[in-house]
Amino acid sequence: MPAPIKQEAGNSLDLVDVKDIKENLVILKDGGLRQIIMVGGVNFSLKSEDEQNMMTQAYQNFLNAIDFPLQIVIHSRKVNISGYLETLARRKETEPTPLLQSQISEYVEFIKGFVEKNAIMEKSFLVVIPFYPQSALRAAPQNAVTSMVPFLGKKKDAATEARAAEDAERDFKENLSQITQRTTEVVTSLQNIGLETTVLETEELVELFYNFYNPQTIEREKINLEGEAKTATS
Repeated sequence: MPAPIKQEAGNSLDLVDVKDIKENLVILKDGGLRQIIMVGGVNFSLKSEDEQNMMTQAYQNFLNAIDFPLQIVIHSRKVNISGYLETLARRKETEPTPLLQSQISEYVEFIKGFVEKNAIMEKSFLVVIPFYPQSALRAAPQNAVTSMVPFLGKKKDAATEARAAEDAERDFKENLSQITQRTTEVVTSLQNIGLETTVLETEELVELFYNFYNPQTIEREKINLEGEAKTATS
């Protein structure tokens, strides 16, 4: 009987496509860029027939006008009510009436019992705007060759590295400008439909992806931007 093959444990970060998040921008490991728009929901069935027709026509015009791919994501997450319960606890401490204190305590226990039996979910609607810089597309074949044959890579001096850093920063600013133009176009089109939109900023993007990759603590509120998140308490 052949000996079992040992499988080395890989780094979990290898499964994450995100390289960095800065200036309200998601930077992928392959050089691609993403900006994310959060879109408010609307109860379409409560609209009048004329309003429904107008929204449908506006959405059709939006799809026909976009000349680049985009992604629409519906994300369900568990609502964190710990802050709400803490607010009630503080309200109880400052309440001088014993009757109201008792009612607040009963209400808190009711909420805790309800949440234990019924998960309170919240849906988020996201539109992801992609952009692939030409520099990333050009660098891909060269990187593949140098990774297979390491000695082909040339040693860079300090001046060369400084110029490369300046070029990279200039390219980043230019790419940021181009993807922002796309995002502005999408935001304007969605607002014309009658939808509320918010372009997620850096801290909001960090929290969003933390929740994606940590579903067991998805109801967390505060995320450390340096990646040293506090341990969730049960």
